[in-house]
Amino acid sequence: MTEITRVPLQPIAKGAVGKLWLGVVAAVALGAGLAWATVPASVRVVTERAGSGPSPTAADMVLINYKGTLPDGKVFDQGERAPLEVGGVIPGFTKALEQMQRGGKYKVHIPASLGYGAKGAGPIPPNTDIDFEVELIDFRSIAEIQQQQAMMQQMMQQQAQQGHQEQGGAGAAVPPPGAEAPGE
Repeated sequence: MTEITRVPLQPIAKGAVGKLWLGVVAAVALGAGLAWATVPASVRVVTERAGSGPSPTAADMVLINYKGTLPDGKVFDQGERAPLEVGGVIPGFTKALEQMQRGGKYKVHIPASLGYGAKGAGPIPPNTDIDFEVELIDFRSIAEIQQQQAMMQQMMQQQAQQGHQEQGGAGAAVPPPGAEAPGE
């Protein structure tokens, strides 16, 4: 048989129960406050119309329709078919874009800490949460876009050279600038 050691309970003094509960509540609140302080602010993305396929990354460029509003509903920015570098916008907008899919339409809430913070920007006051309506039309990698731009530039240079050759090879020679024309 197991032996149990008994410890006599001491009566609690009058008013001590209230203080005990206040201590417990304070400890829980302090613990919750510490836990709350360590939970980072997060972006909220609500899907209004689902898209399909993969989501963009910070190394992508997106083409979007968007409208940004302040808590009072005032529009502070908007654009149609706006090209944006995912990694080149405020952190909260980057996080939101990385959750979207091509063809989707979304409502986004960005807390001030992931937006413009304590400094604010333009019509956005300091420490203000902001909201967006975003439609992700398309996205591509920055590397792919740079490659396409280089190809376009190369094609334009080739066309310019062909046009120059056609002008110069159509009969009379075109004298270089500063040279005298024949017969002068």
